[in-house]
Amino acid sequence: MTQSNTKQRTNFPKNVQLISTTRSVDSGASLACTFADGYAEFNLASHVGDDFDRVMKNREWLIAKYKLPSAPKYLEQIHSNICLDDSNSECIGDAVVTQKQGVVCMVMTADCLPIFASNEAGTQVGVAHAGWKGIVGGIIESFIDQFNNQPLIVHFGPAISQANFEVGSEVYQQFIDKEAALADAFITSKDKYLLDMYQAASIILTQLGVQNISGGNQCTYAQSRQYFSYRRDGSHSGRMANLIWIK
Repeated sequence: MTQSNTKQRTNFPKNVQLISTTRSVDSGASLACTFADGYAEFNLASHVGDDFDRVMKNREWLIAKYKLPSAPKYLEQIHSNICLDDSNSECIGDAVVTQKQGVVCMVMTADCLPIFASNEAGTQVGVAHAGWKGIVGGIIESFIDQFNNQPLIVHFGPAISQANFEVGSEVYQQFIDKEAALADAFITSKDKYLLDMYQAASIILTQLGVQNISGGNQCTYAQSRQYFSYRRDGSHSGRMANLIWIK
């Protein structure tokens, strides 16, 4: 499946919409426009040093382009295990869920794994921001717990692939301390490890009883024409939006 600034083709209920944006306003462009300060044209994050007015225009364009039923809440993401209900006035956390039609749940990413979820009836949806710290800290468990043991459908948005995500032994140790089975999400590379966040998330989700999982075939680092990547671009990396809502 190719994800390119459009509604994604998944096995989610027909009344559920989900989108992962790309780094370019025009999803058909061969390469995103890059400004003199280094940011591509469709950065949606206001905290990364990009021109504030430009980011605000991008956020307005996001709503208009996809005819969003409401403006999404922009979370202050802190690599935590905090999952918020849409009615919560707090904006600090790394996942959000809703049971209301027309409420847009959103997280931003630039290598971390966005995890979309819906119950089979399409009456509750949400999205989580799962970097390695969040995975170790329990964001997936907190997120799935919000669905109260309902059968779920899960989809992985674009994240960095194992081939491009080298971590140290201290990260590996934190994963296996959490769950021995997570060793299967690593391969060794000299004195380092390569982490497959898609696999790590799949292991945890499966242990939580989630079987219906799709996605996991994109790489934000390697697909430079499509995606922002903090590991590749450093401090001038923008952020993509990952949005889900009930029509």
